[in-house]
Amino acid sequence: MKTVFVDVDTQLDFLFPAGALYVPGAEKLVASLKQLTEFAARNRIPVVSTADAHTEDDAEFQSWKPHCVAGTAGQQKTAATLVNGRVTLPTTPRALDAIPREAPQIIVEKQQLDCFTNRHLRPLLEMLAAERYVVYGVVTELCVRCAAFGLLETGARVELVTDAIETLNPQTGKDTINRFREQGGVITTVAEVTS
Repeated sequence: MKTVFVDVDTQLDFLFPAGALYVPGAEKLVASLKQLTEFAARNRIPVVSTADAHTEDDAEFQSWKPHCVAGTAGQQKTAATLVNGRVTLPTTPRALDAIPREAPQIIVEKQQLDCFTNRHLRPLLEMLAAERYVVYGVVTELCVRCAAFGLLETGARVELVTDAIETLNPQTGKDTINRFREQGGVITTVAEVTS
């Protein structure tokens, strides 16, 4: 079964206390994120990583305080989630044409919560032709939800790694996981994925 890992928004501004939009407790995920990344690299599993890449006056900052401004330290992904040979897929026209099929990690930039707002993501997924997606990152009820539910629409098996995600609101996060399961999603753990 062809598998693709989907690493959602594991950026410094979200993961660490000094970050502009720190998710409390997210730094505890780093060891799990590293384990998943290393497993993917060892087993030649492609990793699709989403990453906010905002301009300084981005419209999203009317709803959220400024974060992940392109080129800043906070916009960078934690080293635990980076694979050698990675490439970046911006939102600019024809950007997908430059992405090699065999890239071990493709960082999909976005300017909104939903990773599918990058027009290239759906064609990229079609190109990768996965039968199984393994999803993890932050935040459960926001960007992870958008990625997981969008992937369910592909008809592939979608697994959510519950010990490699973090929430801002525990009840909303739990509700999101329950809805995901009700819609056919599979709940898993880092140990199950990497065994």
